[in-house]
Amino acid sequence: MKKGFVDDIEKLTEENVDFRRVLYTGQNLQLVLMSIEPGDEIGAEVHLDIDQFFRIEAGEGEVSIDGVVHKVKADDGIVVPAGALHNVVSVGKEPLKLYTIYGPPEHVDGTVHKTCAEASTAHEHFDGKTTE
Repeated sequence: MKKGFVDDIEKLTEENVDFRRVLYTGQNLQLVLMSIEPGDEIGAEVHLDIDQFFRIEAGEGEVSIDGVVHKVKADDGIVVPAGALHNVVSVGKEPLKLYTIYGPPEHVDGTVHKTCAEASTAHEHFDGKTTE
């Protein structure tokens, strides 16, 4: 029997201090918390076969999708379609707190990157192993 994932995602997101923390990996999607320090960014990237959803819970940021920049804040949702060049930048005075859903998964289940610098040196990608 599978358990899935059930928890207070807003609380988990706002309390998260890690740049990236994978919470749950299914066969077709993955739930990841992020905390981006002011001035830091995810880094411009393209996922050729992954759609991605972001939900901002706290802070201020800018999301670029194929060159179009959008200012984002708490309660905003963003969808980045597969194949789009995108980036998320924290522009406020507090960390940008968000969660993201990848479909299909992007990272190895259980991945934790404490900082943006640590994440930029990691080259791991989903290995097919799910949370359960």
